[in-house]
This record gives sequence, C-alpha cells and structure tokens, in this order.
Amino acid sequence: MTTPDSVVSIEHVDLVRSGRYLLSDISLRIERGQHWVLLGANGAGKSTMLSMLGAVAHPTRGTVRVLGHQLGRVDMRELRAHIGHVNPRYRIDAPLAVRDVVLTGLTNTPDFVPRWSPSAEQIARADELIASLGMQKHSDALWPNLSQGERGRALIARALMAEPQLLLLDEPATGLDLAAREQLLTALDELRERYPSLASILVTHHLEEIPTTTTHAVLIRDGRVIAQGDVADVLTTATISECFDHPIEIHRQRGRWIAQTRVPEPVG
Repeated sequence: MTTPDSVVSIEHVDLVRSGRYLLSDISLRIERGQHWVLLGANGAGKSTMLSMLGAVAHPTRGTVRVLGHQLGRVDMRELRAHIGHVNPRYRIDAPLAVRDVVLTGLTNTPDFVPRWSPSAEQIARADELIASLGMQKHSDALWPNLSQGERGRALIARALMAEPQLLLLDEPATGLDLAAREQLLTALDELRERYPSLASILVTHHLEEIPTTTTHAVLIRDGRVIAQGDVADVLTTATISECFDHPIEIHRQRGRWIAQTRVPEPVG
C-alpha cells in the first residue's frame, strides 16, 4: 500500500533472469525520513534490489513505485535524476578537483558536459555540501590525490547536489580503514539530522558499518526477505544467524552493532 509519504513501495515483486529467481515475492515500503540498512550475504540479492530502487532494473512481476512513479510507466532516466546513488566504485578518470566532482552531480556525468557551466548558486551549494561532510580543506584537491575515505565523502556530496528525496548507499565503507570508516559514519549521521525528510538505504554485509541514525532494517537471503521493520526488532542474534547461515551473536553499544561467532556453551 502506497501512502503520501512513501518514497519506495515494492509489492510482491519477483525478478527473474535466465529462469533463475534473483528476487522472490519481495514487499517493502520506505517512508520519508526513514533510514534503512539492507543486509545479506554475498549473492543474497542486495545489489539486485538496489538496482530496482535506483530505477535501473524492472521487476519481472509485481509493482515497484519509486518517488511516486511506477517502474515501467515512467522515464527511468528522468526518475534517476531525483535519486542520489553513492557507489564507492564509481569511476572518475578526469583529474577533477573535489568541487568539480561534486558539481557533476547536477549532470550525472563523470566530467563536465561540454558548453555547460555551473551557476554561482550551484557552486555555493557544492561548497556547502563539501563543508557539511568535513571536506572543506579538500575542495581544490584533485581526485587522483584523495584517499578512499575522502572520495567516499565527496561522492555523497555529489549525490546530494541534485537535492534527491532518496539516497542509496552501496557499501560506502568498502576499502576504508578504521579511521576513515568512522569519519564516514559520523558524516552520515550528521547528514541525516541536517536533512530530516531525506530517506536513505544503506547496503552492507558488515553490522559494524551501520550508522547510529539507522531506523529500519531489511534482511535478505537467497533473494527472499526474511525480516524487516524497526532496526532494534530486526537485528537480533537469531535473525542475523539465519540471514548469514552462521551462528552469529550480536550486541549493541552506544547505538552501534558488534557481531561475532556465537561460541556454544561448554557441556558439563
């Protein structure tokens, strides 16, 4: 059921490729201001689901509505312009400065479009986003000279440049060391407080990479949702162990999650 505040509505969706079910009977609704984490093992279907949420792939059966538009009945390219997508593997070959990389979020291209130049207001917004993600000292730094963590925060600023209503974060902590990961998670928490109506979905298979501001969780295994809802209700030792098919014990400390193999109690 779609509501006026629904950013994403997925109803009984299957996605089949070459006779194989990549997703099966998926239903999910995400409202404005909610911040979801999508968890699952490698190959569980996380990237496939994200491709639908990002208006890249169509379902084989069922209904997917993103920002009020039903996939299959909307210009997908136009819809993608209103979705911020952060992929740390996004390739930028041109030696652009951070400010210029952020500005390309307006054109959704890896470099400036010929005969296009940003307005003074757009440049000011880019600088504001860069500062909000703790990157103001790097505004003029060239992309090849940035660390992986700095690139990740710059890509988040880039994704926000077009003022999206939905932000998709595809394993944003990939390749980060401990300090860079913590800086990224702090930036995400601050970002969510600054934009209260923004909805976001973060994909990961590491519980330690879940920001404290996460409100909801969905667990996927073998293309099927096995649990979804409020994050505190979904992320339990039992559900995580089922999701990853391994005995995992989880704890929460100061809003962050810790996971480790559950050791059986000694007998006798």
